Amino acid sequence: MDNQIETLLCVHMSKTPNRAKICSRFVRVSLQAQCCPDSVSQCSVTISDFSDEIMLNILRYIPSHDLMVSVNRVCQKFRTLCLDKSLTTHIHLHKEYSATDEAVKRLLKEVSGDVRTLNASGCYWLSGSTLEQVTRCSGVVRLDVTGCRVTPTRLSRLLGSLRALRALALDVGPGFALQQLSAEGKAALARLRELQQTLLAASYGVVPCCSGLRSLHLYLEAGEGRQEAGGCAQLMVGQSSVPHYQNLRWFSARLAPGEVNRTLLALYLAVFSLSVPSGLAGLVVFVPGPAPPRPGAVAALTERMAAADGSIVRALQLPRTWLDGAMLGRVLAHGCPAYLNVSRCSTPGFNPLHVLLGAGRDLSPLRSLNLRGCGCGPPVDGSGKGEETMDGESVRALVRACPDLVRLNLSATHYHHAPPAGQDGHLCRALGCLAHLRSLALPACALAPRAPETAAARPDLGLPSSSPLFGLKKARRVGVPIYQPCSEDAAHQGEDPAEASCFRPLLEGCPHLAELELIGAGFSSAMPRNEPAIRKDPAACPWSCLIGDAQLAVLGKLRFLRRLTLAHLPGVLKGTGLIQLAQGCKDLQALSLANLGSLKTVNYTQALQEVLVHCTQLRDLRLEQPYFNANAAFFEALAHCRRLRRLCLVSRHGTFQPAAAAAFVQRSTSLIMCHMFMGGTLAACKALQKTLLDSLSASRPALSVVVYPLLHEDLGHVIREMPLCHLDEITLFKSRVAEEPPLLVEEARAD
Repeated sequence: MDNQIETLLCVHMSKTPNRAKICSRFVRVSLQAQCCPDSVSQCSVTISDFSDEIMLNILRYIPSHDLMVSVNRVCQKFRTLCLDKSLTTHIHLHKEYSATDEAVKRLLKEVSGDVRTLNASGCYWLSGSTLEQVTRCSGVVRLDVTGCRVTPTRLSRLLGSLRALRALALDVGPGFALQQLSAEGKAALARLRELQQTLLAASYGVVPCCSGLRSLHLYLEAGEGRQEAGGCAQLMVGQSSVPHYQNLRWFSARLAPGEVNRTLLALYLAVFSLSVPSGLAGLVVFVPGPAPPRPGAVAALTERMAAADGSIVRALQLPRTWLDGAMLGRVLAHGCPAYLNVSRCSTPGFNPLHVLLGAGRDLSPLRSLNLRGCGCGPPVDGSGKGEETMDGESVRALVRACPDLVRLNLSATHYHHAPPAGQDGHLCRALGCLAHLRSLALPACALAPRAPETAAARPDLGLPSSSPLFGLKKARRVGVPIYQPCSEDAAHQGEDPAEASCFRPLLEGCPHLAELELIGAGFSSAMPRNEPAIRKDPAACPWSCLIGDAQLAVLGKLRFLRRLTLAHLPGVLKGTGLIQLAQGCKDLQALSLANLGSLKTVNYTQALQEVLVHCTQLRDLRLEQPYFNANAAFFEALAHCRRLRRLCLVSRHGTFQPAAAAAFVQRSTSLIMCHMFMGGTLAACKALQKTLLDSLSASRPALSVVVYPLLHEDLGHVIREMPLCHLDEITLFKSRVAEEPPLLVEEARAD
């Protein structure tokens, strides 16, 4: 017992990522001590000797519903501590998948008089009657019920009871009618300062009643269909009902693909053409795919950004066809924002990085920068038509100007290192100067130390088309050496992969990197959003073929790495580098692997199984690989990831064993999401999905199981029925570094 208490205190005083695990162990020790008083009497230090401050700092890492259901039953002291206002003022249920309806109801009953912030976003499994209990919490100032079932009638009751409410986040589904809200509800909306609404249908939602907003966040998720198109037409007729937002300081809109959502965005932006707020600090507009013509209101908004005295620009993101050098220069004239996303905005004659460096402004406030797809060098093929490359000199200038960057995205472009004689100007050496960097996305070819060898440089690698042996001689693999972790030759020669890797300066300069993405330029996921699955894989950059197991093994030196994405790396053969990576990054929590090695044969299956044995802290796993076989051996290895919560498998022409998959899901009690999009018949997929839901839904209310053929024509309809939190965070592949403004709501509130 003494050793356990000493361990708990040591971990509590240190800043480690395993606090939640230790807190759970602390509760178990407390329960054992309560049941075995004899063991406590033998200890010189007991639980009752802990100060209240230490106890509260430990208990704050335990989910709120567990405090009220389990911990407060240990003893009277624990019950008193669990009701302390430091634990009951802010209730966070987001991603607390074990929170049942009964536990949440009891929680809200116990803390109804103290709670001021309630975040239930993504709690799609909670019933409507549970949300009714929120009416008890009359002092709530901030409420987030995104993803929950909130009807207009229930929303009226909530708003009528929460008279102190100032910030609201909710979903607006089909059939929502503003006329169904009560007078008290509309009055409460008029007092709101912050609103976030996810529009699942063409609607203004509750916006027309929110005349005092300072922050508006829109997520446009309306599906394509006649009903949605008709809704947009009705909104055009009733535009006059939307108020003007003179007090607005933050506007953001993120769209799902579809013409309906683009039309809906145009209607929201049309309001600003009548009255432009002065001092707009944040303007974030994300439009996937082709953007509609730039509205005139956008130019007016950028001209008035931070025009008010004492205000500064905090965030900027616009579609590529809306942003040009003159507009970006006008924004920078009011100060450099902390968040700047110019993803895919590079066009002939306009390069965002060159404008940023040439603005003559202090760039030190910049913390998050997304330059995804913005090359600043010549085309990669030299013809003027190929993909652009990243200019190392421009990146070095950026590092000197922005030494405090925390998040940086340079993916979806090329970097081909060609060092001058006697100089080492590699991109990674420049990035190694960013001591505060925590999240980084790079093109895979950026780690290549040299140019790939070609058939022209090596006559033995190919034959002319006129040769009679053409097509008969087996071609050798180019630039893909087999990595041996314990190679005797390497040991004899004293070679160290870290010494030979150009990635080493980045590892030494940014040892606390927590999120890393290495994505091959041009990579496209086979998992669609609204369109059919992609059936043809894009060609890989020849430079990325040089990134193999030796380079992946070096990543194991990033001891603080929590999130890792590796995609489109054809040079990975056996996956032995992944094993060393997993052994070094012991606290890896999210892993996404896509199209590693050959796309015809999965050669790293054995290594992957060994990797999973080492990933004891893994929470999210996404695996996308053609022809992958999810057999019993794979699921047996995956069972070692006892903390795994979400699993997503995407494999064109892939196979799975239903019995092994069912046994794994039933045995993994922490798993609440299993999405499998592979091969197999529709009947087999539906049978497995039904078996899992029927047997586990009662014990796991949050369980989300989707098993469906990847190439089926109705996959788009299935995707629209998924919980948006899972779909956006793991099921759909995308680069996530510097994609969202950090602490978006807090940034707006700072004004």
